[in-house]
This record gives sequence, C-alpha cells and structure tokens, in this order.
Amino acid sequence: MILRQVRDTAADAEVVQELSLAAFAGPSDDPARPARPTPLQLARTRHLARTDPGGCWLAESGGQAVGVVLSMRREGLWMPSLFAVRPSARDRGVGRLLFERALAHARGCLRGMVCASDSPAAARRYRLAGFTLHPAMRLTGRVDRDGLIDPGDIPVHRGNATHLHLLDSVDRRLRGSAHGPDHELMLGHFEELLVADALAGSGYCYRDGGTVRLLAATSKRIAARLLREALARVPDGTEARVEYLTAEQEWALDVGLEVGLTPETGGFVGVRGMRPPAPYLPSGAFL
Repeated sequence: MILRQVRDTAADAEVVQELSLAAFAGPSDDPARPARPTPLQLARTRHLARTDPGGCWLAESGGQAVGVVLSMRREGLWMPSLFAVRPSARDRGVGRLLFERALAHARGCLRGMVCASDSPAAARRYRLAGFTLHPAMRLTGRVDRDGLIDPGDIPVHRGNATHLHLLDSVDRRLRGSAHGPDHELMLGHFEELLVADALAGSGYCYRDGGTVRLLAATSKRIAARLLREALARVPDGTEARVEYLTAEQEWALDVGLEVGLTPETGGFVGVRGMRPPAPYLPSGAFL
C-alpha cells in the first residue's frame, strides 16, 4: 500500500470524491447508477490540497484508491473534513495509517473540531484521538411560513467579500480561529451569505437552496434572527435542512419547531481542548 498527499488536480479531486461516495453509499443506493460528486465537493478537495497539503492523504493499493483523509488547520484549530475507507479495504489498517498522517498535521494545535457521522467506527476513531463527542440533531421539512413571524428589529442583509473581516472576527470569538480562505470558497459556491451587524452584536449565515450551511453569531438573539431569515428565503416547495445541532443550540431547535421542521438525531460534533462553539451551526465540510 502507498500513502501519498492529495494533489491539487481535477483527477485527484475526482478520485477522492468517487472513493467518498463508495465509502458512504447506503444499502438502497443503486451501484449501477452511482452518485456524482458536486462542484463544491470537487472544489473543497482541491482547496484543501492547496491550503493544507500536509493534512490531505490518499491510500492506494493495487492501483486503486482505498482510503482518504482531508484535514485542515486554521489558527491553532485542527479539523478533519473528510475521512473515508473503501468498504473492501476496511479492517486492514488503512484508516489507522491515514489518520496518523492527519494527526501529524495537527501538531501544535491546542484545539480540534469535527463533524462526524453516526458510524461506530468514526465515533471510535475520533474518541481515541481525544475528541469529546456531542450527539447532534438535524432539522428537516417544509417551512411553515406562518411560523416565521419576526419583529425584524435586527437588520439582516446579503453579504459579500467586503465582509470577510467581520466573518473572521465572529469566528475567532466563537471557536478561537477564523475560517480565513475557506470563506472565499464558500462565497463562490453557496447561494447567499446573510450578515447581521448591529449594536447588539453581529453574525452571519450561509444558505444554499434549502440547506443552512454554516451559522455563527455573537448572541442567541442574533443567531435566531439569522436562522429565521435563512429559512424564510428557502424557495417554496424546497425542503429545508439544518444540521449538527448539539444541546448548546436549543435556540436553533426552537426556531425549527416554530416553523414546522422535524428534529431527528444524526451524527456527532466532536471537540477537543474547547467547548462546542455557541451560538454556532458548523459546516460539515469546513467546520
């Protein structure tokens, strides 16, 4: 078996995402009609291969990619973004070797954060790496617009690249590190960025179709206002989705219940050397 760094190429991005889709395929997925990677998934792979080559590794055996890990470090915070092993290669030590390389990239980082699936193997891997695992929920369903009554006393408007300093400031306050170059990628791939900046505090939220991709704010009041605004902008007929709510994010659960979304358990938010940021809804890809 060969371990090598993921390259910033279209070919490697395709390989990584094909492997990821194979690793996370459900029992009902049709192998004759494999899912295609999204432009964001391909761009995320190349982005991390550029910004964090030491944290992105492929395992190859017999000319086939059998495992991958993508991880990043941002101002002392280390975050695994993708960890996948092909089903036919499991229980052969592939995951352990890949994770050791990713952990080497974490040297010097006092804090860590990860969004993990509810796979027992993932939970074991991250727990052994020192993460405290917080069970998470997701909210899904059609938005009941009668429940979107909001005084609107905190102005929310569309953001752009001129707001990057505000975004990084909010990130540093909540999780101790900025997203930095990740915001530029998210701005280019998500449908819209919403920003609130008032005397009461500030915050931001990314929305992509019906999905809330990332939300951070300096108070629960501003966070709830941003979430309501994002859900109000979900197109009619589109299912809304809000993921990775831990117990610290009851404000988001309350908003979701108000507008008719259904809560269910799903995965973990893992942290080490820190508490789960709040009020904060992480991005699965960029934390």
